[in-house]
Amino acid sequence: MNQPADVAPVVSLANHAFFFDVDGTLAAIQSRPDEVFIPSSVITCLRKLSAASDNALALVSGRPLSELDALAAPLKLPLAGVHGAERRDAAGSLHRVSLPEEVTTPLAQRLRQALAAMPGTLLETKGMAFALHFRNAPEYAGAIQALAEEMVTQFPQLVLQPGKCVVEIKPEGVNKGAALRQFMQEAPFAGRIPVFVGDDLTDEAGFEVVTALGGYAIKVGDGKTQATHRLANVDAVYAWLEQLTLQLHQDTTLSVRS
Repeated sequence: MNQPADVAPVVSLANHAFFFDVDGTLAAIQSRPDEVFIPSSVITCLRKLSAASDNALALVSGRPLSELDALAAPLKLPLAGVHGAERRDAAGSLHRVSLPEEVTTPLAQRLRQALAAMPGTLLETKGMAFALHFRNAPEYAGAIQALAEEMVTQFPQLVLQPGKCVVEIKPEGVNKGAALRQFMQEAPFAGRIPVFVGDDLTDEAGFEVVTALGGYAIKVGDGKTQATHRLANVDAVYAWLEQLTLQLHQDTTLSVRS
């Protein structure tokens, strides 16, 4: 993987499309997923940025669409949830990947039983995907990984998606890169240069696609990455958004820096 550049490119609202991960990017990581929030000042920046870019702004997250709508309220943005397993395009149409009940029912039962024996872990059920959290019980990281590997061996239509203190089990072929590529084939994103900001391993597929499309991938935080540029942390993302919206009345470009 490449070392991200110290100085990021100039971003023009006139011809760029914007994609944002949520947890660790627009929202600080919390001990539990249900404690995460996007500050109201950031919601305001997103609203202004969306309007200035002709609504070519979407959230791309591992969270379900319902949670993304709640976090971004009152905004109603294009969304890719569960890493793209469910997606709402700019026209409001929904696209979903589903799993048969004969997979989800026994899988959910097995995961609930296993995590009940690991105090401090958390099972997040998303319908067509499952997130096994161990942020509050890091001693179970190895057991969680082994359990997830056992499940994808038992159900070959599923794959693993590692993340920060979480392992997700999701349908094969579903990832943020595929979701970004779909958005970029549709209005108002088509014909624009994509910019994707994310912080986790789940975002690397998105970084790869955005770079291949001639856009800019911005990694939040430390770590190896395919991203071309970097912002230091969530506060740096907030500062960038604030700087961008403050400049809207002056011009339509902003240089994003690490």
